[in-house]
Amino acid sequence: MKKIAVIVAGGTGTRMGAEIPKQFLILHQQPILQHAIAAFTNAFTDIAIVVVLPAQYLAEGKKIAEQFTDHSITCIEGGSTRFYSVKNGLDHVPPHSVVFVHDAVRCLLTKELIHACYNQALVRGSAIPAVVATDSIRVINGSSSRTADRNNIRLVQTPQTFKSELILEAFSQAYQDIFTDEATVVEALGKEVFLIEGDYNNIKITRPLDLILAEKILELRK
Repeated sequence: MKKIAVIVAGGTGTRMGAEIPKQFLILHQQPILQHAIAAFTNAFTDIAIVVVLPAQYLAEGKKIAEQFTDHSITCIEGGSTRFYSVKNGLDHVPPHSVVFVHDAVRCLLTKELIHACYNQALVRGSAIPAVVATDSIRVINGSSSRTADRNNIRLVQTPQTFKSELILEAFSQAYQDIFTDEATVVEALGKEVFLIEGDYNNIKITRPLDLILAEKILELRK
């Protein structure tokens, strides 16, 4: 089956406090975005990739994409929200394919996780990587809060992976505020999504400390 990864790199990364979006910060001598693209090109020789970028950074993204000469990589402009950025990327998805939607700043994902998501999506239609919460969890209710059983809580990661017919139909819906990720869009269609074991090292680089942790993880892998 055809494989396509939609890598969402449309954010500005204000929490990082850097002058450029975090997907272009250097990690282990390479831009974060380059690591994310490489994860998919290393996983499959026949995967196509769509990179969704802020309009003002399209040229920068294309320079990075040009380094991957053995794969088809298309750089496009993102939308006003994640939903619309992903929707723009899905316009390039062919029928009868498996679609990975991935955050560019989760650049430490492994070949093993990508393959596991692909294999489950083929069988069940979707694969949403998630890990067990390790911290205590409290739910806010007005001015009070209550504890939640963390054994029943999962922290969701990407790549959220779907058969194309499922995710394309889901993103034909009108936008709703409840859409926080692709799984919520598919659920709004009335379809069940299926979790898969994620990877605690598949961190999302959001703050300066995350960049330090990512450097250490890459050093240990070598």
